[in-house]
Amino acid sequence: MTWVRAGIGLALALLTLGGGEAQAQARTQVTLYTSVETDQLAAFKEAIEKDLPDIEVRWVRDSTGVITARVLAERANPRADMIFGLAATSLLLFASADMLEPYKPRNAEEIKPAFRDSSARHRWTGMDAYVSAICFNRDEARKVGAPAPTRWRELLHPTLRQRIVMPHPASSGTGFLLVAGWIQIMGEEAAWAFMEQLHESVALYTHSGSAPCVQAARGERVLGLSFDMRGAREKSMGAPIEVIVPEDGAGWEMEAFALVRDRPKHQAEAARRIADWAASRRANELYAQFYAVVAHRDVTNRPPNYPPHAEERMLRNDFSWMAQNRDRILAEWSRRFDGRLPGSR
Repeated sequence: MTWVRAGIGLALALLTLGGGEAQAQARTQVTLYTSVETDQLAAFKEAIEKDLPDIEVRWVRDSTGVITARVLAERANPRADMIFGLAATSLLLFASADMLEPYKPRNAEEIKPAFRDSSARHRWTGMDAYVSAICFNRDEARKVGAPAPTRWRELLHPTLRQRIVMPHPASSGTGFLLVAGWIQIMGEEAAWAFMEQLHESVALYTHSGSAPCVQAARGERVLGLSFDMRGAREKSMGAPIEVIVPEDGAGWEMEAFALVRDRPKHQAEAARRIADWAASRRANELYAQFYAVVAHRDVTNRPPNYPPHAEERMLRNDFSWMAQNRDRILAEWSRRFDGRLPGSR
């Protein structure tokens, strides 16, 4: 009888193993293009796959500019099933080119109106918002006698010359929202004149939007132009920085998700289920672990060391204008500054 029981146990084990392999093989792999910060991706993947266990998330991650260019380049042969966590201005660009599948998530009515596509086709939905901010290292500033700026033009103070780092607007969404914000605040002519002067004080343009704040937090620079939550996080980790949202207003952007058109049936259906999840309160509570401003009307968050007055200083952003003028603004910025070393004329 012992060998009979052993045989039955082995058979059950093999059946269980076989079932597990079959279940693994039955999972639908969905490719999500994203510019979400790298250190957040594991948490999002774990949450999606826990709530949707028959789906496997495959990330393709890069900065906003790179992902935007890649999606446009693949227009005739899309490789992404879904865009998850990319600037809304990029999604508006894709929508204008008819690259997105119209889909209204199941929980869309619980999303704040500002975070929803207002068109009848509903091709994108917002997730969270990030606000341009200054990460100012008090210790390094004290060494050179640099005052903390309260308005954007105070970045031109002579003590900050060659001590500022900024994200490159062509590769970084944060860099683009800084430039677009300055144009909306100052007017086009004055904004370009400001940027010409600012260029003299910039030591480096970085690929990512978080890098300038990280460099300021480490004391590598006096000041980094970045975004609100990266500053709050670095300060909470003990960095000697002040996180400043200037009094004269700040550009901001929202991360959003959308479905890519003309995908295989299984991937398209799975992507719709991820979209339903992404608009849910549960998903927004996860976003709130990383962002102070999220899309769901019932989810609020005020993280430690979050800059005061950030929300009230957010511009009344014209996302359509930003999307329509993105290529023109980036071309003008590149004409003026690419290939010209910071601090040189």
